[in-house]
Amino acid sequence: MSNSPDSSLPPDQQALLEAVNAVLLPLATLAVARGVHFSVIEERLRQAFVQAAREANPGGLPHRQVSRISTTTGINRREVTRLINTSLHQERPRRSLAAEVYAHWLTNSAYRDADGHPLALKRQGPQPSFETLAREITSDVHPRSLLAEMVRLGYAVMAEGDDLVLCVMDALVPKGDMPRGLRILGDNVGAHFAAAATNVLAQEPQHFERAVVATGIPRSQVGELRQVLQRQWRVVQDAMVPILESLINDENVDPNEPKERLLIGLYSHHRPMPSEQDAKSEPDSKG
Repeated sequence: MSNSPDSSLPPDQQALLEAVNAVLLPLATLAVARGVHFSVIEERLRQAFVQAAREANPGGLPHRQVSRISTTTGINRREVTRLINTSLHQERPRRSLAAEVYAHWLTNSAYRDADGHPLALKRQGPQPSFETLAREITSDVHPRSLLAEMVRLGYAVMAEGDDLVLCVMDALVPKGDMPRGLRILGDNVGAHFAAAATNVLAQEPQHFERAVVATGIPRSQVGELRQVLQRQWRVVQDAMVPILESLINDENVDPNEPKERLLIGLYSHHRPMPSEQDAKSEPDSKG
Protein backbone atom coordinates (compact mmCIF):
# COMPACT_ATOMS: atom_id res chain seq x y z
CA MET A 1 0.00 0.00 0.00
CA SER A 2 1.40 3.39 -0.93
CA ASN A 3 1.78 6.14 1.64
CA SER A 4 1.98 8.86 -1.01
CA PRO A 5 -0.68 11.60 -0.98
CA ASP A 6 -3.87 10.87 -2.91
CA SER A 7 -3.70 13.22 -5.92
CA SER A 8 -7.50 13.01 -6.28
CA LEU A 9 -7.94 14.95 -3.02
CA PRO A 10 -7.89 18.75 -2.79
CA PRO A 11 -4.54 20.14 -1.57
CA ASP A 12 -5.91 21.08 1.86
CA GLN A 13 -7.19 17.53 2.45
CA GLN A 14 -3.86 16.08 1.30
CA ALA A 15 -2.10 18.35 3.78
CA LEU A 16 -4.55 17.30 6.50
CA LEU A 17 -3.80 13.61 5.88
CA GLU A 18 -0.08 14.33 6.16
CA ALA A 19 -0.76 16.01 9.50
CA VAL A 20 -2.87 13.01 10.57
CA ASN A 21 0.05 10.69 9.79
CA ALA A 22 2.33 12.79 11.99
CA VAL A 23 -0.15 12.59 14.87
CA LEU A 24 -1.22 8.95 14.57
CA LEU A 25 2.19 7.26 14.60
CA PRO A 26 3.12 8.51 18.10
CA LEU A 27 -0.39 7.60 19.26
CA ALA A 28 -0.03 4.08 17.84
CA THR A 29 3.42 3.74 19.41
CA LEU A 30 2.02 4.69 22.81
CA ALA A 31 -0.98 2.36 22.47
CA VAL A 32 1.20 -0.59 21.43
CA ALA A 33 3.59 0.08 24.31
CA ARG A 34 0.72 0.04 26.83
CA GLY A 35 -1.09 -2.96 25.27
CA VAL A 36 -4.14 -1.10 23.96
CA HIS A 37 -5.54 -2.81 20.84
CA PHE A 38 -6.51 -1.06 17.61
CA SER A 39 -10.20 -1.88 18.06
CA VAL A 40 -10.30 0.15 21.29
CA ILE A 41 -8.65 3.17 19.65
CA GLU A 42 -10.93 2.79 16.61
CA GLU A 43 -14.02 2.94 18.84
CA ARG A 44 -12.76 6.14 20.50
CA LEU A 45 -12.03 7.63 17.08
CA ARG A 46 -15.57 6.89 15.92
CA GLN A 47 -16.95 8.46 19.08
CA ALA A 48 -14.80 11.55 18.52
CA PHE A 49 -16.03 11.91 14.93
CA VAL A 50 -19.65 11.71 16.08
CA GLN A 51 -19.05 14.24 18.87
CA ALA A 52 -17.33 16.65 16.47
CA ALA A 53 -20.16 16.28 13.94
CA ARG A 54 -22.77 16.93 16.64
CA GLU A 55 -20.98 20.13 17.62
CA ALA A 56 -20.80 21.15 13.94
CA ASN A 57 -24.55 20.49 13.49
CA PRO A 58 -26.24 21.62 16.73
CA GLY A 59 -29.98 21.50 17.27
CA GLY A 60 -32.59 19.96 15.00
CA LEU A 61 -34.81 16.91 15.43
CA PRO A 62 -33.03 13.77 16.69
CA HIS A 63 -33.66 11.71 13.53
CA ARG A 64 -32.43 14.54 11.33
CA GLN A 65 -29.38 14.96 13.53
CA VAL A 66 -28.50 11.31 12.96
CA SER A 67 -28.76 11.80 9.20
CA ARG A 68 -26.59 14.92 9.30
CA ILE A 69 -23.94 13.20 11.41
CA SER A 70 -23.97 10.18 9.12
CA THR A 71 -23.52 12.40 6.06
CA THR A 72 -20.78 14.45 7.72
CA THR A 73 -18.74 11.51 9.02
CA GLY A 74 -19.49 8.71 6.56
CA ILE A 75 -20.54 6.47 9.45
CA ASN A 76 -23.81 4.63 8.82
CA ARG A 77 -26.97 5.75 10.61
CA ARG A 78 -27.32 2.70 12.86
CA GLU A 79 -23.75 3.09 14.05
CA VAL A 80 -24.26 6.83 14.59
CA THR A 81 -27.31 6.12 16.77
CA ARG A 82 -25.29 3.69 18.88
CA LEU A 83 -22.36 6.09 19.19
CA ILE A 84 -24.56 9.04 20.19
CA ASN A 85 -25.53 7.06 23.29
CA THR A 86 -21.89 6.26 24.11
CA SER A 87 -20.22 9.48 23.00
CA LEU A 88 -17.00 10.66 24.56
CA HIS A 89 -17.36 12.16 28.01
CA GLN A 90 -14.53 14.54 28.71
CA GLU A 91 -14.15 14.86 32.45
CA ARG A 92 -12.91 18.11 33.87
CA PRO A 93 -9.19 17.61 34.62
CA ARG A 94 -8.65 17.05 38.31
CA ARG A 95 -6.76 19.73 40.16
CA SER A 96 -3.27 18.51 41.09
CA LEU A 97 -2.48 20.15 44.41
CA ALA A 98 0.95 18.53 44.47
CA ALA A 99 1.82 20.14 41.13
CA GLU A 100 0.54 23.52 42.35
CA VAL A 101 2.65 23.33 45.50
CA TYR A 102 5.64 22.34 43.38
CA ALA A 103 5.17 25.31 41.02
CA HIS A 104 4.72 27.68 43.98
CA TRP A 105 7.94 26.39 45.51
CA LEU A 106 9.86 26.94 42.28
CA THR A 107 8.63 30.47 41.65
CA ASN A 108 7.78 32.22 44.94
CA SER A 109 10.64 34.39 46.20
CA ALA A 110 9.93 33.48 49.82
CA TYR A 111 10.92 29.89 49.05
CA ARG A 112 13.98 30.57 46.86
CA ASP A 113 17.55 31.49 47.65
CA ALA A 114 19.53 34.46 46.30
CA ASP A 115 20.34 32.52 43.11
CA GLY A 116 16.69 31.69 42.47
CA HIS A 117 16.94 28.03 43.48
CA PRO A 118 14.21 26.49 45.66
CA LEU A 119 15.17 26.40 49.33
CA ALA A 120 15.51 23.23 51.36
CA LEU A 121 12.55 23.50 53.74
CA LYS A 122 11.96 22.39 57.28
CA ARG A 123 8.96 20.09 57.36
CA GLN A 124 7.18 22.26 59.94
CA GLY A 125 7.56 25.70 61.42
CA PRO A 126 7.34 29.35 60.40
CA GLN A 127 7.90 30.56 56.85
CA PRO A 128 9.75 29.31 54.94
CA SER A 129 8.76 25.74 55.74
CA PHE A 130 6.94 23.05 53.82
CA GLU A 131 4.00 23.52 56.15
CA THR A 132 3.61 27.21 55.25
CA LEU A 133 4.24 26.44 51.55
CA ALA A 134 1.42 23.91 51.48
CA ARG A 135 -0.94 26.15 53.46
CA GLU A 136 -0.48 28.93 50.90
CA ILE A 137 -1.96 26.66 48.23
CA THR A 138 -4.73 24.88 50.13
CA SER A 139 -6.19 24.47 53.60
CA ASP A 140 -8.33 21.50 52.52
CA VAL A 141 -5.50 18.95 52.59
CA HIS A 142 -3.09 18.51 55.49
CA PRO A 143 0.53 19.43 54.65
CA ARG A 144 1.64 15.98 55.79
CA SER A 145 -0.59 14.34 53.17
CA LEU A 146 0.59 16.75 50.46
CA LEU A 147 4.21 16.05 51.36
CA ALA A 148 3.69 12.30 51.08
CA GLU A 149 2.09 12.78 47.65
CA MET A 150 4.90 15.03 46.43
CA VAL A 151 7.53 12.53 47.54
CA ARG A 152 5.60 9.71 45.86
CA LEU A 153 5.40 11.66 42.59
CA GLY A 154 9.07 12.62 42.63
CA TYR A 155 8.56 16.35 43.23
CA ALA A 156 10.40 16.25 46.56
CA VAL A 157 12.72 14.06 48.66
CA MET A 158 13.32 13.89 52.39
CA ALA A 159 16.66 14.44 54.17
CA GLU A 160 18.12 14.77 57.67
CA GLY A 161 15.94 12.17 59.29
CA ASP A 162 12.85 13.20 57.36
CA ASP A 163 12.88 16.66 58.89
CA LEU A 164 14.13 18.50 55.77
CA VAL A 165 12.31 18.60 52.43
CA LEU A 166 14.33 19.04 49.24
CA CYS A 167 12.83 20.14 45.92
CA VAL A 168 13.57 17.93 42.89
CA MET A 169 14.39 20.30 40.05
CA ASP A 170 12.98 19.59 36.59
CA ALA A 171 10.55 16.91 37.74
CA LEU A 172 8.86 16.85 34.31
CA VAL A 173 6.45 13.94 34.82
CA PRO A 174 5.35 12.39 38.14
CA LYS A 175 7.37 9.22 38.77
CA GLY A 176 5.72 5.97 39.70
CA ASP A 177 2.26 7.11 38.64
CA MET A 178 1.62 5.99 35.06
CA PRO A 179 -2.11 6.93 35.06
CA ARG A 180 -1.39 10.51 36.12
CA GLY A 181 1.52 10.72 33.69
CA LEU A 182 -0.77 9.66 30.85
CA ARG A 183 -3.44 12.15 31.94
CA ILE A 184 -0.79 14.88 31.83
CA LEU A 185 0.19 13.69 28.35
CA GLY A 186 -3.41 13.84 27.15
CA ASP A 187 -3.99 17.20 28.78
CA ASN A 188 -0.87 18.82 27.32
CA VAL A 189 -0.97 17.28 23.85
CA GLY A 190 -4.73 17.69 23.63
CA ALA A 191 -4.52 21.39 24.51
CA HIS A 192 -1.67 21.99 22.05
CA PHE A 193 -3.51 20.14 19.28
CA ALA A 194 -6.78 21.98 20.05
CA ALA A 195 -5.00 25.35 19.92
CA ALA A 196 -3.31 24.53 16.60
CA ALA A 197 -6.52 23.15 15.06
CA THR A 198 -8.50 26.21 16.17
CA ASN A 199 -5.90 28.52 14.65
CA VAL A 200 -5.96 26.64 11.33
CA LEU A 201 -9.76 26.64 11.12
CA ALA A 202 -10.31 30.23 12.25
CA GLN A 203 -9.82 33.35 10.12
CA GLU A 204 -7.57 34.84 12.80
CA PRO A 205 -5.31 32.89 15.22
CA GLN A 206 -6.91 32.73 18.66
CA HIS A 207 -4.16 30.94 20.59
CA PHE A 208 -0.44 31.49 20.95
CA GLU A 209 1.29 28.60 19.14
CA ARG A 210 4.79 28.99 17.75
CA ALA A 211 7.77 26.76 17.01
CA VAL A 212 11.31 27.08 15.70
CA VAL A 213 12.51 24.24 13.45
CA ALA A 214 16.19 23.65 12.67
CA THR A 215 17.65 20.85 10.56
CA GLY A 216 21.28 19.75 10.64
CA ILE A 217 22.01 20.31 14.34
CA PRO A 218 25.12 18.35 15.48
CA ARG A 219 23.99 15.54 17.77
CA SER A 220 26.67 16.41 20.33
CA GLN A 221 25.09 19.84 20.86
CA VAL A 222 21.54 18.71 21.59
CA GLY A 223 22.19 18.34 25.32
CA GLU A 224 23.50 21.89 25.57
CA LEU A 225 20.49 23.24 23.67
CA ARG A 226 18.20 21.37 26.07
CA GLN A 227 19.85 23.13 29.02
CA VAL A 228 19.26 26.51 27.34
CA LEU A 229 15.61 25.59 26.82
CA GLN A 230 15.22 24.56 30.46
CA ARG A 231 16.62 27.90 31.61
CA GLN A 232 14.22 29.77 29.33
CA TRP A 233 11.30 27.72 30.61
CA ARG A 234 12.20 28.76 34.16
CA VAL A 235 12.05 32.39 33.03
CA VAL A 236 8.54 31.88 31.63
CA GLN A 237 7.46 29.89 34.68
CA ASP A 238 8.84 32.48 37.12
CA ALA A 239 6.96 35.23 35.30
CA MET A 240 3.62 33.47 34.80
CA VAL A 241 2.96 31.41 37.95
CA PRO A 242 2.76 34.37 40.39
CA ILE A 243 0.46 36.23 37.99
CA LEU A 244 -1.80 33.20 37.59
CA GLU A 245 -1.92 32.59 41.35
CA SER A 246 -2.87 36.22 42.00
CA LEU A 247 -5.66 36.09 39.40
CA ILE A 248 -7.06 32.85 40.83
CA ASN A 249 -7.03 34.21 44.39
CA ASP A 250 -8.16 37.77 43.58
CA GLU A 251 -11.12 38.48 45.87
CA ASN A 252 -12.06 41.58 43.87
CA VAL A 253 -13.03 39.55 40.79
CA ASP A 254 -16.76 39.08 40.25
CA PRO A 255 -17.47 35.46 41.36
CA ASN A 256 -20.16 35.21 38.66
CA GLU A 257 -17.76 36.07 35.85
CA PRO A 258 -17.22 33.05 33.56
CA LYS A 259 -13.90 31.31 34.21
CA GLU A 260 -11.35 29.99 31.72
CA ARG A 261 -8.81 27.17 31.99
CA LEU A 262 -5.38 28.23 30.69
CA LEU A 263 -2.49 25.95 29.71
CA ILE A 264 0.94 27.40 28.93
CA GLY A 265 3.62 25.05 27.67
CA LEU A 266 6.99 24.76 26.00
CA TYR A 267 8.35 21.65 24.34
CA SER A 268 11.23 20.33 22.29
CA HIS A 269 11.74 17.19 20.23
CA HIS A 270 14.70 15.87 18.28
CA ARG A 271 15.28 12.86 16.05
CA PRO A 272 17.88 11.66 13.52
CA MET A 273 17.62 13.19 10.07
CA PRO A 274 16.76 10.80 7.22
CA SER A 275 19.89 11.77 5.30
CA GLU A 276 22.28 13.56 7.61
CA GLN A 277 25.14 13.92 5.11
CA ASP A 278 22.98 16.06 2.82
CA ALA A 279 21.30 18.11 5.53
CA LYS A 280 21.76 21.81 5.95
CA SER A 281 20.86 23.85 8.98
CA GLU A 282 17.81 25.90 8.05
CA PRO A 283 16.14 27.52 11.06
CA ASP A 284 12.53 28.28 10.30
CA SER A 285 10.06 30.14 12.51
CA LYS A 286 6.49 29.10 11.93
CA GLY A 287 3.27 30.28 13.44
